[in-house]
Amino acid sequence: MADPSACGMACQFIKPDYPGMERVVHGRARGDGDEQFFGPFDAMYRAALTPAVQGAQWTGITTALAADLLARGKVDAVLTMVPDPHDRWKPQPALITEAADMVRARGMRMGYAPLLALVEDAQAAGYTRLAVVGIPCQVYALRRLEASLGFDRIYVIGTPCSDNTTTENFHTFLSLLDEAPDTISYLEFRADYRVELRFDDGRTRLIPFLSLPISDLPGDFFPLTCRTCVDYTNTLADITVGYMAGEGAQWLVVRNARGAEMLAGLGDRVVLSAPGSKGKRHAAVKGFIANTARAAGGLPLRRMPDWVRPIVSWLQPRTGPRGLEFARTRVEMKAAETILHLRQAMPAKMKNMIPDHVWRIAAPYDLTPQDGETPPRD
Repeated sequence: MADPSACGMACQFIKPDYPGMERVVHGRARGDGDEQFFGPFDAMYRAALTPAVQGAQWTGITTALAADLLARGKVDAVLTMVPDPHDRWKPQPALITEAADMVRARGMRMGYAPLLALVEDAQAAGYTRLAVVGIPCQVYALRRLEASLGFDRIYVIGTPCSDNTTTENFHTFLSLLDEAPDTISYLEFRADYRVELRFDDGRTRLIPFLSLPISDLPGDFFPLTCRTCVDYTNTLADITVGYMAGEGAQWLVVRNARGAEMLAGLGDRVVLSAPGSKGKRHAAVKGFIANTARAAGGLPLRRMPDWVRPIVSWLQPRTGPRGLEFARTRVEMKAAETILHLRQAMPAKMKNMIPDHVWRIAAPYDLTPQDGETPPRD
């Protein structure tokens, strides 16, 4: 952007202020209970768009929300990601002004792209009302800059995110999953502990999490920023659309009145129900922490014996955390990952990068602040 120095204030990986920004965006900081895990919210749902949008990652709620804003004249443009014309997995920022064009934004992409750089293009075009679809680090920066951007209204649709990598790295991952990686048209980490692949010829394939070649990836496959992200659930969005607590459907977290307004715009096109919660997370998180501690120390991961993998893969969807408990599990894992990787790689940054709620989430697993890891208290 024209003022690159704004990064020092806007970047969530320098000195984030989540309590302060939650008050600015939602009128209050997160409370107790599930808000400690997921951030401020007014309502949570298990949801599905009917009929589902063909080619969508799930049922198409994210693109439907944005398209509806355009169709009703609530915004002049939607800032989002579309696929690069030469690589369907590579993200490319775009300003979309017609509701029908939101189909271009369907699906998942992996890689880095300067979404917010197009904010200046929106300003130059004279747009005064904007919708933004983004992942947490993009949304945090947008919120920090929002007051200075001069738009009359901004709607923010957030998707959860924990790990990103380069598009080139992602192609390497695909090549480890299948002998014909170029024919893979869809990939999703599902809440039933399996990855779903779809192919150009209509085939589908399910791979249990435990059979993924994660240990074959290089140590820097995911950057340190992603391994130390404290905002898996996109807490500064007006509405978060994900899958973790969806149990096969989508998971909607309505965070404020603007989020409720967007959801209401879809009317009876979206079917809503209460999210479920099953299983217990403590053992899964504890095992993850032990493996992450080894990885952060540069030690080889303990691999599960091959003969055990099919047994555990069968048990996980039936006895492991599901629904909201699955979502809590992932958030606790991310909190632990943040602490362990920063403690190993950049301990001096811990006092600025780790909000208090992350320490509270990690406390049941004996991950507590050491000297110098929290800001000085008045």
